[in-house]
Amino acid sequence: MSKEVKEAGYEYVPLPEKGRTFSEERTVRLADTTTSGRLRLDALARYLQDVAGDDVGDAGIEGPWVMRRLALRLGDLPRFRDTVELVTFCSGTGGRWAERRTTLSTNGRVAAEAVAIWVYVDPVSGAPIPLEDWFFDLYGEAAGGRKVSGRLRLPAPSADAGSRAWPLRATDFDVLGHVNNAAHWEPVEDELARVSPGTRIVGAELEHKGAVEPGEQLVVRTAAADGALTVWLTVHDQVRTAARVMFAEG
Repeated sequence: MSKEVKEAGYEYVPLPEKGRTFSEERTVRLADTTTSGRLRLDALARYLQDVAGDDVGDAGIEGPWVMRRLALRLGDLPRFRDTVELVTFCSGTGGRWAERRTTLSTNGRVAAEAVAIWVYVDPVSGAPIPLEDWFFDLYGEAAGGRKVSGRLRLPAPSADAGSRAWPLRATDFDVLGHVNNAAHWEPVEDELARVSPGTRIVGAELEHKGAVEPGEQLVVRTAAADGALTVWLTVHDQVRTAARVMFAEG
């Protein structure tokens, strides 16, 4: 097995030599792209959650999982009508969460690497609960005993961060009753188009710090510095989501 890659504090471990992996293909459609034809970050997030859901569905797993954070290492992202292959596996565990690695490839090249923390929750209360034996029976070999942290690290917005209202729509909510993971990336893409249109992005991360409830008044706050754009989704100055997008140098 090749050496794991550490970047910006995250580890992108390689495909395991043993254990469960899951793969599927899909095509980049019209609703997935920017006006330039690039796969949007919210569409990429949807691809990642879909392949994760298809993996656990294929394994016969029941019970909800909630994403805590997602980090992306980005190459040349797929474009309209490209066929992409997604390969995913469990790359580590914590007491009440698991790490999922996913590689997205197109035309024989890696376009994106993802590492996400998913928290296992009680289907009634929504509270995090310990991973059960069946999980390790299915995913333990691929994880290889690797332990991972669920710690969040993105800072709070500074006092001089820009701000504007962000509309909360009924279509943002999914069957679990919370704003879907992919929808949290939409204000990030919107700020990219507004602040840095056409800039090549090489990495991104997003952390879920609190739930967004129906009817809440959302404010997007933004700061650009040191080759990155940081975007916060806030309610009454409390951060619900924090994201950072890193730009290519030069």
